[in-house]
Amino acid sequence: VLAELIEKFVSHLSERRLDCYFSPGNYKAMNADVKKESLSSVQQLGVEMTVRYGKYLNLLKEHAENGLCFVLLNCEKFLKEQQRTVVSSLCCLQEPCAAYDWFASSVFLMMSGNQEKTLTFLQQFSSLLVSAFLWLPRLHVSVHLPVTTVESGIHPVYFCSAHYIEMLLKAELPLVFSAFHMSGFSPSQICLQWITQCFWNYMDWSEICHYIAICIFLGPDYQIYMCISVFRHLQQDILQHKEA
Repeated sequence: VLAELIEKFVSHLSERRLDCYFSPGNYKAMNADVKKESLSSVQQLGVEMTVRYGKYLNLLKEHAENGLCFVLLNCEKFLKEQQRTVVSSLCCLQEPCAAYDWFASSVFLMMSGNQEKTLTFLQQFSSLLVSAFLWLPRLHVSVHLPVTTVESGIHPVYFCSAHYIEMLLKAELPLVFSAFHMSGFSPSQICLQWITQCFWNYMDWSEICHYIAICIFLGPDYQIYMCISVFRHLQQDILQHKEA
């Protein structure tokens, strides 16, 4: 039900010019008969983990691996059309994608392994501003970013969402903020990891779905509130670790 709701919501917004922050492009999906070998070793490992988790949740059937590979390869080609060529010694700028695409994988599970629905959703979703914050590969070396930002290798989520998370954390949970400061760790580093992985391995599946849906329905600023809520939930554990 939630998948159908976000699908209709995104489809509606993508048809309204005022809500389209990015150009949707005219990409046509390639042949569904894709080869897994076309993915990097990191992506292949991610596919295996995603399919195993999907089967554990009873969301995916046999041969779902091929469908996920189809989605990831098409996403990579679709996003590449909106990327700029960068000459840099930074490793993160030499790869076709920043990392494994956890957001696309999450949508694939939400769509119960339907590759066509997943790809259609992602193409429509890519025109909305919230895609820049939820779908990190969306702005990887993107033409939509200033050249200086691209060359820095720092994703906008880090200096936007993560920056505001630290500001709010200092105001709302000063003890937690101090604990991080004393440990030498930055809360923004932890949050960037959570956001990059769509909270996989940190939240239950239903909570991951709620996180994605809330940010789509209410706006990307709820990504910040979600991270603050997690820190509030973990406050006692964080403070105990600081004392230890």
